[in-house]
Amino acid sequence: MCGIVGYLGEKDAFPILINGLKRLEYRGYDSSGIALLNGTLDVFKKKGKVAELENFVLGQKYGGNIGIGHTRWATHGEPSDENAHPHNSMNGIFTVVHNGIIENYSSLKEDLVKQSYVFQSETDTEVLANLIEFFYEQDSEINAESAVQLALSKVVGAYGIAVLCKNEKNKIIAARKGSPLVIGIGNGEYYIASDASPIAEFTSQVVYLNDEDIAIIQKDGFTLKNVRNNPVSLKLSNLDLDVGKLDKGEFEHFMLKEIYEQPKTIEETFRGRLKSDYSEIVLGGLLNVFPKVLEAQRIIIIGCGTSWHAALIGEYLIEEYAQVSVEVEYASEFRYRKPVLGKNDVVILISQSGETADTLAALHLAKEKGATVIGICNVVGSTLARETEAGVYTHAGLEIGVASTKAFTAQVTVLTMFALKLARAKETIELDEYQALLQELSTIPEKGRIILQNNEKIKLIAEKYKDVINALYLGRGILFPVALEGALKLKEISYIHAEGYAAGEMKHGPIALVDDNLPVIVVAPRDEYYEKIVSNIQEVKARKGNVIAIVTEGDKRLIELANDCIEIPNSHPVFAPLLAVIPLQLLAYHIALLRGCDVDQPRNLAKSVTVE
Repeated sequence: MCGIVGYLGEKDAFPILINGLKRLEYRGYDSSGIALLNGTLDVFKKKGKVAELENFVLGQKYGGNIGIGHTRWATHGEPSDENAHPHNSMNGIFTVVHNGIIENYSSLKEDLVKQSYVFQSETDTEVLANLIEFFYEQDSEINAESAVQLALSKVVGAYGIAVLCKNEKNKIIAARKGSPLVIGIGNGEYYIASDASPIAEFTSQVVYLNDEDIAIIQKDGFTLKNVRNNPVSLKLSNLDLDVGKLDKGEFEHFMLKEIYEQPKTIEETFRGRLKSDYSEIVLGGLLNVFPKVLEAQRIIIIGCGTSWHAALIGEYLIEEYAQVSVEVEYASEFRYRKPVLGKNDVVILISQSGETADTLAALHLAKEKGATVIGICNVVGSTLARETEAGVYTHAGLEIGVASTKAFTAQVTVLTMFALKLARAKETIELDEYQALLQELSTIPEKGRIILQNNEKIKLIAEKYKDVINALYLGRGILFPVALEGALKLKEISYIHAEGYAAGEMKHGPIALVDDNLPVIVVAPRDEYYEKIVSNIQEVKARKGNVIAIVTEGDKRLIELANDCIEIPNSHPVFAPLLAVIPLQLLAYHIALLRGCDVDQPRNLAKSVTVE
């Protein structure tokens, strides 16, 4: 959601903080700020992108080798200089950066106002800063860490925080509950961040904070305790992140780079998991729970946004091939229902970051109900990875573009392997068909590269439709979720209203929208639904709709029928989602670019949604 970075050591803190914020800007980019501790506690913050903050600070006097920084995605209070983090307490003793939401901030604020506290912003974070100061000033025996503990014991909600105290100059206090924080350990120096991207170039040794952990970081080391003041043991983890992959390279935008990386990331996701003779899929992370998976009468797959669309594809695959009942749930809805779950159910949770708040809440609920919980995520050491019983990592690498692309295809690759492995174990698929599918999976990366060669053609199609105000996406069967994903991409980055629909449902409402101003994007490769999807296209054409069709290479029938066609290589229908989604991503990218939109950092969106 928002991004936190911190540094304590002997180096000049400012360049470390500002570069860290640039790396974290995909998490929030409506305002940013830093606090530097060097005799005095100086705070600089600015509405807008991190570059505006950098220019603002460079024009002033600054210094210090201890500091914290923040890049914001607004929750409480509109984007402004006043609402940007860090936030000072009223008397300037504490400075706080915060990710998350303090749900009971209003009642806490009322109590503080009664104690004569005055507020400068609309944020819940300033309430926390003042609450810490309030406890600190009650008793001379209370130090900064005790004041933080006392304040957090009164808080309801989610937080990842870093705190500086003007009176305790060689210390940073960090804490988390529901919002990730990682501490990097260097040579006589320490780094704090919301994720590993800003600190990977400095250290390979990190400690991931768990919920209700509080870290007291000083130059001679750091200690962990929890909100109840009980000591917590340190668990070191190795950080494996290629810093070079954090740059755009030859590409204009991270999103385009990540679209082009998909052939490689699909391959990386199945590499080492397909035996060379295509006789078996090996998912080592599921070894201990696979007997429970085999016995399960029901599988529930949970995700948000793009991960939910991947889950829908998983539902089609698992039910068709493994003959197991599957339900797909939005995490945000699942957590507020009273779902019927038991020890014979398997719950699969999907999250790119492994930190999505609603998905983690669903995880905790499923564990309470006694279900077997499995994670599919992209980030090693994430909360989802640590708290599930077993799981499978996607190997998409760090995804910077807010609109997910390569993470989606990596998730679908994992779900495809899972479905086929389960089917073979249950003997609901014959060995020769199983091996043929595994062999074809190995060809998908090269077919993806062929699709990317259509980029210039897709750009020309985008020019024709860049000024539309609505779009309709249609698909059938396993490609219906691909239509949903294509519509989501267009909405996210071009701000054009788009809907994804099951093509068979078009005549039950959406056909009323069809006229010569409406582009209808139809995912229509040759499969068992081909004749039906052709009929749907004819219905659109009869009403003067403009059809953009994703078709199997060489499909002359649809090339003549549709207004525009984008061809994809022939493949087994199982793998069509991995191929058909790529041109939809490129179409959304080019339309957004032609409309002058920020494709990497679309308005109102953030990469990792760590609050409700």
